[in-house]
Amino acid sequence: MSKVLSLAEVSEHNNAKDCWLIIDGKVYDVTKFLEDHPGGDEVLLSATGKDATDDFEDVGHSSTARAMMDEFYVGDIDTSTVPTKTQYTPPKQPHYNQDKTSDFIIKLLQFLVPLVILVAAVGIHFYTKSSA
Repeated sequence: MSKVLSLAEVSEHNNAKDCWLIIDGKVYDVTKFLEDHPGGDEVLLSATGKDATDDFEDVGHSSTARAMMDEFYVGDIDTSTVPTKTQYTPPKQPHYNQDKTSDFIIKLLQFLVPLVILVAAVGIHFYTKSSA
């Protein structure tokens, strides 16, 4: 039977001499692995006191790394003690009321500028052709 730990209990283990992580609802004591971790000990230490599942998955660990986790298993996390992730909702922006006159001018210029360039190019072409 596995031990069920609260986030508060796991959060107490947050230094180089005692480091526990929460990954996929399980708690791991990675203290002995800190020196051997390819990404360095700071990566593991910065993931303490929270659910580190996303951090772990973002790196793309190998199947060998996942198999190694079994030897560090301490117990399961009591999910009711872990805050739920909230999805970011951007604040409501005031409706932008663009001046219709300036919108018309911009659209007109977007049409006229290329047209003027085209007419100038055709004029230059015929002028240089007729004078030769």
